[in-house]
Amino acid sequence: MTAGGRMYRDLGHREGAGWLAGMSTGQAVTVGAGCVPPVVAVAAGRWSTAFGWALVAGVVWVLTTVPIRGRPAVYWLVDLGMFTTGVLMNWSRWQSRAAAGQAADPAVADLPGVLSRFRFHDGPPLANHRLCVIQDTVDGRWAITGRLTHSGVAMASPAERDGLAEQLGTMLIGVAHREVIDRVSLLVRTVPDDGTDYLVWREQHQVDTAPELTRRIAAEIDRDVAAASVRTELFVTVAGTEHSLRRAAKAAGGGVAGRSYALYRVLDGVADALRGLGVTEVTWLTSAAVAEAVRTGFNPAAAAHLRHQQLTRPDRAGRLPWSMAGPVLAPAPAARSYAHDGFATVAYAVQPPVGGTEFGSLGPLLAVRRAGERRSLQIHYEVLDPSHARRHVSRTRFRDTLIADLKATRGFGTTVADQQRRAGGHAHEAAVAAGHALVRYTIAAATTVPADWADWGVEDAAAGIENDASGRFGLLRLELAQDAAFVAACLPVGYGLPGLPQRRWQR
Repeated sequence: MTAGGRMYRDLGHREGAGWLAGMSTGQAVTVGAGCVPPVVAVAAGRWSTAFGWALVAGVVWVLTTVPIRGRPAVYWLVDLGMFTTGVLMNWSRWQSRAAAGQAADPAVADLPGVLSRFRFHDGPPLANHRLCVIQDTVDGRWAITGRLTHSGVAMASPAERDGLAEQLGTMLIGVAHREVIDRVSLLVRTVPDDGTDYLVWREQHQVDTAPELTRRIAAEIDRDVAAASVRTELFVTVAGTEHSLRRAAKAAGGGVAGRSYALYRVLDGVADALRGLGVTEVTWLTSAAVAEAVRTGFNPAAAAHLRHQQLTRPDRAGRLPWSMAGPVLAPAPAARSYAHDGFATVAYAVQPPVGGTEFGSLGPLLAVRRAGERRSLQIHYEVLDPSHARRHVSRTRFRDTLIADLKATRGFGTTVADQQRRAGGHAHEAAVAAGHALVRYTIAAATTVPADWADWGVEDAAAGIENDASGRFGLLRLELAQDAAFVAACLPVGYGLPGLPQRRWQR
């Protein structure tokens, strides 16, 4: 990030990059094993056999190292095999137990796919509420989700955006120096506004003696305006590892309650940092509120009923059981989209441009193309603690410098990318030494439309979001993993930043 223009740049420091031509350890071992037979054949003087093994080694090298849309070909083959097996064995098809009349406990979450790894606990009381504590049983993480109120940055001046960017960096630095949490996920989700709030208000304030012509004109205006209205909802999820929570949780009594208390102690600090970003209100969610957020993520049409219930029956609001939070029916996901409860979603990984981008430039990805469409954008940040950050930047700087020096001494030409990586390695090390944080991040975006739109289907919606990103960002469609990508882009549960080699490190 430059000091003058607040420009966020991708300096090419790929996570998991190896020493040998950027190959990981597994790739290097595979390529090396493929080269052994032709070398042995040449040593024995069997040239025809060596030629055949050389062709095999070339195929192994291409399949292992040449990336195709973000993944080597061998990964595509493995993923395709697993995807096809799941579809043929009917493992990927989903139906809610509640819809089938088999829900034994309404408080137990019944969710498909990667969501089955999560457990949703009621934490101990905090300000007369029991917050929802989200447990990831696979990664060993604990998280709490909150709903945010923010006016947006679309109308902010460049100076105001620079100030918000500085506050974001300050918040991440604060997270780096906390022992409990290390991840922050920010979700922005548009909601097709069906006018529920306005209709309830009209019902309560309707004047029976109003002229008929006035009623018809008002109804026509309401219908035209509601068709193009869109609301926006924001969520934040803060998470920490089991290892970082263990000591504080043990001091607080252990178990779920102890881990909850450990997370509760950092919520005020996170809320204060978010207010510095322009957030006017932070509401930490109970289990019923998180269940509603998950339910409306799968079925945007359910938001109208839930909102109407909140306005007309506040005594019954906020009681959605976890057994009804998931989709009623989700067929086996297609390779390029995910169908759920009569809706279809296409999800992408967002790749920042090489030239850099400014704070707030992701806004066009949330611009809906047609009434009824929903756009979602979620940014996942993971902040390394200072000691790990120093070790990482030191190793990265040493590797990039050594590779550049070896190329220079052996007479190989040094590319501009090599020079940028070398300079970036030194800059990162200097920044971390000065107290800045090292952040691991990923961005997921998605578009959701009703599956029965014959004249404007999911592929047209996908083309719309791709057009909005053209020239600004690169979108990598997460094929063969659309169900998991949907969770990463649309649901506020903190899922979306696994330890994959495609992730990048950036200050």
